[in-house]
Amino acid sequence: MADDIFINERITLPVAELTFTASRSSGPGGQHVNKTDSRIQLRWNLENSTVLSVYQKNLLRRALQARLTESGDLLLVSDVHRSQRRNRDEVCQRLAALIRENIVPPKPRKKTRPTKASQKRRLDNKKKRSMLKKGRGGDY
Repeated sequence: MADDIFINERITLPVAELTFTASRSSGPGGQHVNKTDSRIQLRWNLENSTVLSVYQKNLLRRALQARLTESGDLLLVSDVHRSQRRNRDEVCQRLAALIRENIVPPKPRKKTRPTKASQKRRLDNKKKRSMLKKGRGGDY
């Protein structure tokens, strides 16, 4: 029916891990939309995936935490197009993009120190501000 979903050079998600459900699309559209099941819902279980490492699953779980069901399923829906096939391709592309963006490990933070000049500027600004506030007080 459909090909496997290409994520990157190392990862290809088999279509056997995905569940597609077709239903009627909502909204206006006349007779066509009332008779055809063009809306597609994709369900993919992150926990049962065989192509991702434990580390990648943890990255995805953290990034997609709000979008996952209690059983670890990710649900994506598309009813943008009138064609079931185009909606199916759309949700597959969105799934691939979500996985691709979120399996990249976060960049390690480099510790940096403020330069001497920036420290001096900061202290000078504090002194100026202090003098300005001191100057506001009057002897009444």
